[in-house]
Amino acid sequence: MPASEKKSEPFFILYLNGPTYLEELRRLSLWVEKLLIPVYGEEVTSGAPWCPRWHQHTEAVAYFHGLWLAWQDKTGPKASLTGPSEWHRDHLGPTMTALRNPSGPFAGCKPGAHRAKERPYVEPNGPENFGP
Repeated sequence: MPASEKKSEPFFILYLNGPTYLEELRRLSLWVEKLLIPVYGEEVTSGAPWCPRWHQHTEAVAYFHGLWLAWQDKTGPKASLTGPSEWHRDHLGPTMTALRNPSGPFAGCKPGAHRAKERPYVEPNGPENFGP
């Protein structure tokens, strides 16, 4: 099939698995640990928690991946001159606020300590469970 007719595969990290997921997580980790946190990481407090093992929080991985994709789009070679400002306003602030919220994905985590969050239980909804 010619390249122009190929169906594009989903790229968002939650759609990836196996070695593809691990490689994307490795690349994301480099960006988070070498650029994002050294430049934009604020002090850890009870009002702004952080988890040293952020990559074990699927929600945080999803947020960071979206933020990183936006970073590439808004600061890359094809970005407009206002791209970085838009990234700060539209992506960085809302993402960091959500992640570091006291009830966000890092709730219960402390410097040097990870605590997995307990997720709500969801009943399976197979076809036999629908209807009266």
